[in-house]
Amino acid sequence: MASTRRPTLSDVAERVGVSAKTVSRVLNEDGPVSEATRTKVLAVVEELGFRPNLMARNMRVGARDSTIGLVVPDMGNPFFGTVAGSVEEVVRERGLTLLMGSSSEQQPREHALVTAFLARRISGLLVVPAAGNDHRYLRRERESGLPVVFLDRPATGLTADAVVSANEEGARQGVAHLAARGHQRIAFIGDRPSTLYTRKMRLRGYRRALTEAGLGYDPSLVVTAHDPYAAGVAARRLLDAADPPTAVFAANNLASLGVVPALAEMARRDVALVGFDDLPLAAVLEPGLTVVAQDAAALGRAAAEQVLARLGGDRSGARTRMVPVRLIERGSGELPPPH
Repeated sequence: MASTRRPTLSDVAERVGVSAKTVSRVLNEDGPVSEATRTKVLAVVEELGFRPNLMARNMRVGARDSTIGLVVPDMGNPFFGTVAGSVEEVVRERGLTLLMGSSSEQQPREHALVTAFLARRISGLLVVPAAGNDHRYLRRERESGLPVVFLDRPATGLTADAVVSANEEGARQGVAHLAARGHQRIAFIGDRPSTLYTRKMRLRGYRRALTEAGLGYDPSLVVTAHDPYAAGVAARRLLDAADPPTAVFAANNLASLGVVPALAEMARRDVALVGFDDLPLAAVLEPGLTVVAQDAAALGRAAAEQVLARLGGDRSGARTRMVPVRLIERGSGELPPPH
């Protein structure tokens, strides 16, 4: 069985037949080295998948060129903005720099960004995976010891660290909250595609809450909407149906941003609403928006700390950390069904 130990500077030096100091000169472009030796060293570095321990170098010489790569789906989404800000705060405290890019929820773009980050010899990688992506392309990097942590959604096809919210339990709490107020027809407006981890977990929580409340599952009440406009259209269509819902569970912040104005435009103050993710100004709406709030800052902080732990020598098995969510009652989720 092949070793998965991360290659060291000494391994490169031994394979090339030179001293570790010579390898260091090549990698740091510091000092005289023949072109032939430089070529051999770089070839072996590539062959072994060697990546310098930049964090150790930072601590030793005070260098500031170490970077952590972060890939998010959408720079404009406030949730991921908070995640990124928290990651940056943690890594900056350790003398590292955050390098960030957006995949726009596109698999090829995620792959291209990660490849570009790896070419810069980043010392750690954080990824919010694009829906449906297969992350076996990172297996060599993972096995070579590069710290890789997946955020918000776990990897597919790769065993790696992950930090996620309690999506299923949070959705169950939100929908159970509506059912406890007497609502029997509760709509679910969720993300796309159906393979997206967060959507699957939140839909599972929705169905669990219905079962626990003794309510049947009606697929006509489950709709897909990835942006505010589509969510607003979906809400209007549901409420104009012959047997409309009396409550809506908006399964992400973008869905809430579409449902709230749609209800206002329809003058439907009788429809209860619980959103997954908090929103700016949610408390000043009339009524205030009841939400299942994720802790985006805690997600980013936990993921960054996990990368730093791996850089610091933690070689334990891959693990998934689940960050709790909490229900915040503000009024919209406490409306009773119309009589």
